[in-house]
Amino acid sequence: MGGGSIGTRHLRNLKMLGLDSLALVETDASRCEAIARELPVAGFTSLDQALTWSPDFAVVASPTHLHTEHGLQIARAGRPLFVEKPLSHSPTRLAEFAAAVSEKKITSLVGCNMRFHPGPAKVKQLLDEGRLGKILFARIHAGSYLPNWRPTSDYRQNYAARVETGGGCILDCIHEVDLARWYLGEVESVFCHTGHLSSLEIETEDVAILICRHAGGAFSEIHLDYVQRTYERGCQIVGERGSVFWDFTSGVVRWYCADSDQWSSYRQPDNWEINQMYIDEMRHFLSCVTENRPTAFPIPEAVALMQVVFAAKASAEQGRMMAIEGEARA
Repeated sequence: MGGGSIGTRHLRNLKMLGLDSLALVETDASRCEAIARELPVAGFTSLDQALTWSPDFAVVASPTHLHTEHGLQIARAGRPLFVEKPLSHSPTRLAEFAAAVSEKKITSLVGCNMRFHPGPAKVKQLLDEGRLGKILFARIHAGSYLPNWRPTSDYRQNYAARVETGGGCILDCIHEVDLARWYLGEVESVFCHTGHLSSLEIETEDVAILICRHAGGAFSEIHLDYVQRTYERGCQIVGERGSVFWDFTSGVVRWYCADSDQWSSYRQPDNWEINQMYIDEMRHFLSCVTENRPTAFPIPEAVALMQVVFAAKASAEQGRMMAIEGEARA
């Protein structure tokens, strides 16, 4: 569902994974026809039409503000479901969405491709192995210049520029909030500052800073922005027995072990390409569908992530720390 850049990426990757009988749902008839002819795949201009095709699973890559509507329709039809991040731009109907997925007992995955990047995956491995001891705090960041994201289109007309379509760097850069939870565990409370600090012609925040307290006691500082002229992404995590650093640009993870007073490093494979994490993510989803087992990031867990994001937005509006209710984290 959706013929934008990420939707067509998923279609191409599914073909690379050996699936030939594929279909695109795109409400823009001319775009639908062009993409369906190019790939080639079947083309539908409505989700109702596509569901009569009886798909084995569905991928929702429509605009963010339509994710819940489309996802609910697919879940109620009992189809396994992959939904691009973020799960939604609003808390409205999220509980209903998660309940429909649970009731139908369908396999679901929300786009978490950064978990399939070799850098964060290595960081997670080190943490799971206890290399740093008790984790104390983390700094996680992502930033780049919004007009450079899609140089051939006007960024002011993009979903990112408008609140009602799910724009703003908190939702757009939600991977970093997900990584904070993945690394340090569930978030208990969050304080957030946001601002439109640049001259970008958008109505959403272009800088956001979140400070989270995690259930295990650690703090995380998360910086997100639309304004840096260079692409920056990475993290620093500090524990009682060492530290780990990951830099996206260099492709290197470095960690320090205090017990041995030694540094070690891991460099991602030289031939690794960005699209590989999307392929691995989709392969994981398909495997879970086939084997009827839980995915790495099912919709109910993604709802818990969205509760953190919406609490951060509320914190920025109200100027106070927001607790994440236990019920919301369930």
